Amino acid sequence: MDSKPSPNGSFLKHSTTLTNRQRGNEVSALPATLDCDNLINKPDERGFTPLIWASAFGEIETVRFLLDWGADPHILAKERESALSLASMGGYTDIVRLLLDRDVDINIYDWNGGTPLLYAVRGNHVKCVEALLARGADLTTEADSGYTPMDLAVALGFRKVQQVMENHILQLFQRTLGPADPE
Repeated sequence: MDSKPSPNGSFLKHSTTLTNRQRGNEVSALPATLDCDNLINKPDERGFTPLIWASAFGEIETVRFLLDWGADPHILAKERESALSLASMGGYTDIVRLLLDRDVDINIYDWNGGTPLLYAVRGNHVKCVEALLARGADLTTEADSGYTPMDLAVALGFRKVQQVMENHILQLFQRTLGPADPE
């Protein structure tokens, strides 16, 4: 690279790399047009779409991009895995909220009866459990193992998750019963 002093006395380095046009290369074919609708929801051999993969790995910006470009958050993989369940499993609360804003089934179950709430509990993801409960996740759904989310929290010794669920149940009772009558 050539070096020449700039007006302020420092040296600027000029690139000696040639561009394709400078080399005389020309475009031999126009780029193929992509059918974004088919690609954005195209499943792999497991049935995972780009959105399911991005949700599973906590890639929130990718999830936002895919949703903005029309990715379908309702698609299930071959064993009924969902973007919501995998985001819950990883404890990616912001992704869980984004998916719930798209009206996905909050109580969707997969091949072994796991639901997003059960996966969030199993992973001890307190914030994720709170977000799912706030949006109406069913506390009574059992996995194929017979565990409800509360059973699972107790069995695994996850006291904070258990406390979140207990507080949620108390709030539900208070709403159902209404204010106490003063005597």
